[in-house]
Amino acid sequence: MLYSVLEDLGVRPRSIREQEEHKPVLDQKNIIQKVSHYRALFLLMLAFAVSVLILTKPMMSVAKTSAPLKLYTYEIVEKYKHDTKAFTQGLIYKDGFIYESTGLPGRSTVRQVDLETGDVLQNIPLKGKLYGEGLTIRGDDLILLTWKAGTGFVLDPSDLSTKSTFNYPGEGWGAASSPNHIYMSDGSAFIRILDPKTLEEESRFKVTLNGKPIKLINELEWVDGELWANIWKSDLIVKIDPVSGEITAIINLADLLSEEEKILKDEPAWLKGENVLNGIAYDAETKRLFVTGKFWPYMFEIKLVEK
Repeated sequence: MLYSVLEDLGVRPRSIREQEEHKPVLDQKNIIQKVSHYRALFLLMLAFAVSVLILTKPMMSVAKTSAPLKLYTYEIVEKYKHDTKAFTQGLIYKDGFIYESTGLPGRSTVRQVDLETGDVLQNIPLKGKLYGEGLTIRGDDLILLTWKAGTGFVLDPSDLSTKSTFNYPGEGWGAASSPNHIYMSDGSAFIRILDPKTLEEESRFKVTLNGKPIKLINELEWVDGELWANIWKSDLIVKIDPVSGEITAIINLADLLSEEEKILKDEPAWLKGENVLNGIAYDAETKRLFVTGKFWPYMFEIKLVEK
């Protein structure tokens, strides 16, 4: 199970490498001259090793070891209707409503959705060629990213009107917010940390699993002190330590949709295979977790089950 999930992420378990021991062969003619040299060198190295051991022993005694990787599957708690024309990019829960950003050229929107019925209550198209991406909350505002335009929007959730804009280099993919930071993904293995007031980048960290960088970090959500992320074009969500960048858990959401439900209808051929899992929303007050996907007919409330 673990190996198959890691392979979906593009990470293979590290193999054990056998090391050959190479012993130098000394010429008998020079052995006497060299023995005293090696003895002195050995004693010097031994003294150094002992001193290092003494100095580092206190630190070694308190060193922390990485916690084992956790694996989860899921149980479906509830199933809600979802717009099959929505190419979901960002998903958040706020004040009893679902807010969703969608992508594609000429079809990008930001919308307010009734959770219980799936009805779209407000739907604001993005202007021109703007391609909608990640969506998150900043206080009373919504923060919306776009893909390649390098432009983000601060929105009023009451009517989805634009209050201000901001700029960033490179691509915008996913967004999430903690009490002190805004997090932004760009499709690479790096997550940017933005100042919540200025929306300027403060720093960034690399997402890793067993020391190996994990790319295609997409939609983000802040869940109880951890950063959760969809891995693009996979059935996986990962939990990320927001300090170290290390992946602490993998959630396998395979088979949320039936094979029939996965069939893409009334869309151009070039979108075949794009209706993948994407979208995480969390109701922190009631601890409800919602997930959906691009063009999916449903949004699911799920409960995690540890393996």
